Amino acid sequence: MDGIRHSNLTLNGINVHVAESGPADGPVVLFVHGFPELWYCWRHQMAAVASNGYRAVAPDLRGFGDTDAPADPASYTALHVVGDLVAPDKVKALVNMSVLFNPRSPNRKPLPTLKAFLGDDYYVCRFQEPGVIEAEFAELGTERVLKEFFAYHTPAPLYMPKGKPFGHSQDAQIALPPWLSEEDLKHYTDKFEKTGFTGGLNYYRNIDRNWELTAPWQRDQVKVPVKFIVGDQDLTYNTGNARDYIGKGGFKRDVPFLQEVVVMPGVGHFLNEERADEINSHIVEFIRKF
Repeated sequence: MDGIRHSNLTLNGINVHVAESGPADGPVVLFVHGFPELWYCWRHQMAAVASNGYRAVAPDLRGFGDTDAPADPASYTALHVVGDLVAPDKVKALVNMSVLFNPRSPNRKPLPTLKAFLGDDYYVCRFQEPGVIEAEFAELGTERVLKEFFAYHTPAPLYMPKGKPFGHSQDAQIALPPWLSEEDLKHYTDKFEKTGFTGGLNYYRNIDRNWELTAPWQRDQVKVPVKFIVGDQDLTYNTGNARDYIGKGGFKRDVPFLQEVVVMPGVGHFLNEERADEINSHIVEFIRKF
């Protein structure tokens, strides 16, 4: 892509692929992707912030794309990711999308709690056993799995019953969402064909381990200015008590410097691609304050 520089850095004991755009001496804006994504999902936002004088930096996280994928599932904890990416005291502000801050419960591990409230077919629970969901994904094929995820636009939790992981037959026709081109899909497919999905799935396999490791930060709050953006069709916004947590003060209590919450009507989970221009404006408008 035009204007994108690529490099490989040795960080925290692994080789990390990094995409960059914008002036090398500009203020850094770090873009962190989710699953099943890559640095590439931020291509629109990188161009926007770079054109405003910022240095956009978007790595492939460990286990994804052209970054190393350690074999040990225990190498994908939250502490590993922070060690790969950032010194927390360098963060001036945060634009967070889709996934809310999740305060640590001192008494309840996350995985048993998810199983109790959402059941064994909830996607996070189905991701836990190494090799099982990978085998089901292999039957569907990499391209089909990615199309299923990107096309999911249902305002409800994602369930993945065994043998029918996206809730319908393998013969069902899945149309690409209008914001994703065949060229974009090929880019994702080529990368995940090379790496498989295990690296990304290993993040979910560490949710209880993260709970254990983060005990020293039990009562910590997010103490930088935050803007939160979510689509009202996003599965995360329509799971559990997310709406009440935002609307009844819990979010502001745990994130005291929360400055703005934007709920985008008609928008799903991959909002930075689905509504790229609007997200670009939200980000640039916010980071200019700092």
